[in-house]
Amino acid sequence: MIELPEATVLAKQINETVAGKVIKKVIAAQSPHKFAWYYGDPQKYNALLVGKAISTAVSCGGYVEIKVDDCFMLFGDGATMRYYEKGDKLPMKHQLWIEFEDDSSLVSTIHMYGGLWAFPENSFDNKYYKMAKEKPSPLTAAFDKAYYDSLFSENSGKLSLKAFLATEQRIPGLGNGILQDILFNAKMHPKRKVNTLSKKDMEELFDSIKLTLTKMVACGGRDTETDLYGRQGGYRTILSRNTVDNPCPVCGAIIKKEAYLGGSIYYCPKCQRIKK
Repeated sequence: MIELPEATVLAKQINETVAGKVIKKVIAAQSPHKFAWYYGDPQKYNALLVGKAISTAVSCGGYVEIKVDDCFMLFGDGATMRYYEKGDKLPMKHQLWIEFEDDSSLVSTIHMYGGLWAFPENSFDNKYYKMAKEKPSPLTAAFDKAYYDSLFSENSGKLSLKAFLATEQRIPGLGNGILQDILFNAKMHPKRKVNTLSKKDMEELFDSIKLTLTKMVACGGRDTETDLYGRQGGYRTILSRNTVDNPCPVCGAIIKKEAYLGGSIYYCPKCQRIKK
């Protein structure tokens, strides 16, 4: 799933690869998928985008936003993006195919669920997208200690760290995937309650958010995800489906997996103890 590190890497690769290219053809919803989300009628994407040039791509939380003249394309959640040169074999099934005038292509497929939106500027009224654009990214200086402290409130005290960090769009793009290593590096259990954090704990969590995300981006994303060329990210996850039941790299205890809050959590039972 696209989260902040992958969105950042994909936006950079799109700027390096397709910026300036003019769209020749768009095919949307060729392979029906009930959890592929579009803006309006996807059959109108061709008329909306053909003849327009790719401008710039940016990451907004876990979204990749691409400006196309007076329009935007937006990819999020489980939308896998791939770039293909002229002559490359394209996938048989896809939810969005954008072909450029030089016969290269940008193709997106959905596995579980995901958004592939194309829309005129200032027309997409999606609250999560708006929050992602408005709130500062942890990768920027604007996400400083003062802003981080403002995220905590009286109501957040009873929440678990997973619920606090990865729900309600408090930090757009920080989802259940990248949450795992952030908490491991902070030596905190995903089920630990926010109201058990000391001032020092809060500072260590802040540092872990900034440092872990910076490293994930610098390494080209996580090894559980792929980039614009189908390559696995270079950041080796400490806690993920790739490492469950393996020894913890710090203490040697076996990494555990557990269902929690509608998803899975991974943790080291020794390094990440729950504090009451």
